[in-house]
Amino acid sequence: MIIAIVCVNVTTNAIDKNFTYRVPDSLKFLKAGWRVIVPFGGIKKIDGFVMNLHEVDDSTPFEFELKDIIGIIDDEPWFTTTMLHEARWLADFYLCPLSQTMTLFMPGRRGRKIVAKFEHVLKLATSFDAEKFSRAPAQLKLLRLLEERGELRATELKTEKISSSTAKLLIDAGIVVAEQRRILRDSYAQLKSVPKTFELTDDQCAAIAAVETSLKSHRFNGFLLRGVTGSGKTQVYIELAKITRQLQRRVIILVPEISLTGQAVLNFKAHFADIAVIHSRLSLEERSDVFDKIRSGEVGIVIGARSALFTPIDNVGLIVVDEEQDSSYKQDKIAPRYHARIVAEEFAKFHDATIVFGSATPSLENFYRAKHGELTLLELPRRVLNNPLPEVERVDMRGEFRDGNREVLSRALVELLKKTLAENQQAILLLNRRGWSTVVMCRECGTVVACPDCGLPMTYHADGKLRCHRCDIEKDPPQNCPKCNSRRIKFLGTGTEKLERALKIALPNAKVLRMDRDSTGGKFGHQKILDAFAAHEYDILFGTQMVAKGHDISGVTAVGILSADAALSFSNFRAAETCFELITQAAGRAGRADLPGKVIVQAYNVDAAAIRFGCAHDYEKFCANEFPQRKEVFFPPFCRLVKLIVTNTDELKAKAQAKEIVKLFREEVGRKKSARHEIFGPIPAAIARLRDVYRFAVLIKSEDLSRVRNFLRTHELNKRPDITIDIDPLTTD
Repeated sequence: MIIAIVCVNVTTNAIDKNFTYRVPDSLKFLKAGWRVIVPFGGIKKIDGFVMNLHEVDDSTPFEFELKDIIGIIDDEPWFTTTMLHEARWLADFYLCPLSQTMTLFMPGRRGRKIVAKFEHVLKLATSFDAEKFSRAPAQLKLLRLLEERGELRATELKTEKISSSTAKLLIDAGIVVAEQRRILRDSYAQLKSVPKTFELTDDQCAAIAAVETSLKSHRFNGFLLRGVTGSGKTQVYIELAKITRQLQRRVIILVPEISLTGQAVLNFKAHFADIAVIHSRLSLEERSDVFDKIRSGEVGIVIGARSALFTPIDNVGLIVVDEEQDSSYKQDKIAPRYHARIVAEEFAKFHDATIVFGSATPSLENFYRAKHGELTLLELPRRVLNNPLPEVERVDMRGEFRDGNREVLSRALVELLKKTLAENQQAILLLNRRGWSTVVMCRECGTVVACPDCGLPMTYHADGKLRCHRCDIEKDPPQNCPKCNSRRIKFLGTGTEKLERALKIALPNAKVLRMDRDSTGGKFGHQKILDAFAAHEYDILFGTQMVAKGHDISGVTAVGILSADAALSFSNFRAAETCFELITQAAGRAGRADLPGKVIVQAYNVDAAAIRFGCAHDYEKFCANEFPQRKEVFFPPFCRLVKLIVTNTDELKAKAQAKEIVKLFREEVGRKKSARHEIFGPIPAAIARLRDVYRFAVLIKSEDLSRVRNFLRTHELNKRPDITIDIDPLTTD
């Protein structure tokens, strides 16, 4: 008798084990990695994943009577051996059910077989005598077309004004054969690019040579490529990909956001034909087709956001994590709450591959590791062609206010924009907010209009609606204060829509283009905006953080950063790092071609260290200032963080349960002297109440993450539905 160990695809934390099923004779071909349909509990049919198979004696006793596997979902195993190992590691590391990590490797909804798309193609089956078709001109036309082109899709018959009955006559006569061919949908197939020819710099050559040695060793190695904006990091990635493909191994290129995918694809398509693109805005069918192309070996390079890690790619020799510092690599909305930077490194070890982290402003964690030898540090300190970094000017908005300027644009920025447009050049403006006004507040009692579900302030938009950008809830703004009934309602703050109005007032003839989540819907929303701007159809591109990252547009000579110090007001240990990164990345969009760049940074606290060092393009001094502060308060990179969110519909019970965890941890782990451990809380979470459920945060800092994970697993806190576990969280509350 053959039995299968099956991971049943249920999402509850309480079920965190595999189940045994009998394999019927009709399915004896099954191997680990197949998706199957099984009965489970009171559910007649549910999908699952075969993790292993064993042959046992028919008389072997089992605790429960074994049920048969009902059937299969796909026509072949979905998971490779490596994917199964990766899924198990993810479940173990992030303390979540295996079923949750297995679904990361799926392109769509559970239990669903993706229907492939096919087309009919006509081909000549034999030679023909044209004279025999002198009285059948339509048939002769089709035969001539097939003779000329080699093949013809059935869908092309209408274009050529040939009826399907004409084709059928030739097929029935055995002169033409119709074949069914799989269509692999690819939204990026029409994207063409021409390679640019330029000589690599000495710094680029040195970085490539260092990584090439690792690639040829077929052993895991990690590198951190720190290069100033415009230093040619992408070309280094391309050259390394060439070496990897010559070694007949495959490549994964990660970018932090969908908005950067198109540019990465263009850069790589200039050199490679075997590219696949994967991200969340592709249709389910497109993602499935990408998976099939990768599985068949047709694809050598996979480009995409963090989900590109979970494709069925094997024989990986190189993983690149571009803009590795970016917070978009963290999945913090749903379990498993993984960080793609950490997962990519572990996956590189599974493949005996080389991993390259790249950034102009590396995460402090990775830069610290590089300084201490855990990663090899490679540097590109100069822009290609030795172009200078842009000049940066700080503008104190307090002075603007004192001088009577109540607008969102400083006088210096308006003058820079006028000069830029007069010289037929382009500008990018960054504002880290969407909407019209940030908050709607009662001036009588101070009440801020909040989302009824999560309690966060709602944003007012120019269409007259309040929206919660977390819950996607929409409502009308109140005429009276919901607390004190006052009519003194005030709209505070600046959003991208208000900035758009300010630009039209200050620069009425400028062609402006907005780029934020509200304006980039659809599969290619980002790319359409960037293409239009790169073609100089617009003078000014403005929006949220997505305008600051990775774009290389030669016509941009001016950049304005509004509310640069906004991040510093948050009670987050990463606030200064985020602020510094934002300034450096945004400033880096200016002056990337032959023309010099100019950047204006508007802030209320222009003397903050992050702003001073960011404006000076001085990453080393920023780190030298930040590391001692992090060490003093025991924050990363000097520890690892684990955040627990304890929930209950009863506020007092939620807090009491959180307190019990804190007490237990201090008794069992906190007193251990082998490594430093600290635990804080409970405190109300950043979203203290969500849909009438109270939430309390507990934060653990530790030098020994495995010890913390063992504690959580031993007490089965990972199985409790009222507790959310976040390893390496971005925020502390």
